[in-house]
Amino acid sequence: MSTSIPAPAAPPPGIAAMGKSSLWRPVKRLLRHGLPCETLAWLLDPASLTRRVVAVCGGKFRVEVAFQGWRRPLLHEARALGMRAGGYALVRQVYLLCDDQPWVYARTVIPRTTLTGPERRLAHLRTRPLGEVLFADPSMRRGAVEIACLTPREPVFHMATRRLASPPAVIWGRRSVFTLSAKPLLVNEIFLPAIPPCHR
Repeated sequence: MSTSIPAPAAPPPGIAAMGKSSLWRPVKRLLRHGLPCETLAWLLDPASLTRRVVAVCGGKFRVEVAFQGWRRPLLHEARALGMRAGGYALVRQVYLLCDDQPWVYARTVIPRTTLTGPERRLAHLRTRPLGEVLFADPSMRRGAVEIACLTPREPVFHMATRRLASPPAVIWGRRSVFTLSAKPLLVNEIFLPAIPPCHR
């Protein structure tokens, strides 16, 4: 696997002024012409991403768990969840694969206080897609979708692309805070180069 990282490309229109402190932006604050047309439908789809990937895949779909364990969330993740800095959460990192090609990198951050009662099952998903659990739960609520253009300057970029022989200059992702029985978890979904354009 190549260890060289290409220099980041210039941010697309509408993204240049985002700045590191405001990496993630609500959809309503991003102009559509600033988003890549080949990923636009993926970024804006309000339904289950897993279900959409399975429908588009046309081949063998599977979930590969890259990591699950207790970690300190990134600062912006802790803020999104209302966690105190330095606290620990259960971090689950998986790839959604079609015919063994990684299409999506998903990083879920679950505060310890969320893993109580029926939500304890979130710690024991193994290779079961998280989306199956979230969208089947009648108590589920989804917060505003935020979008980011990720470059090699961002830790999540390297987490998402570590399996790729030739990482791209930029990748796009979205995230939302979900609640189950009013208990939060943060889901980051990063779209990788192998994923095909998805049309509405």
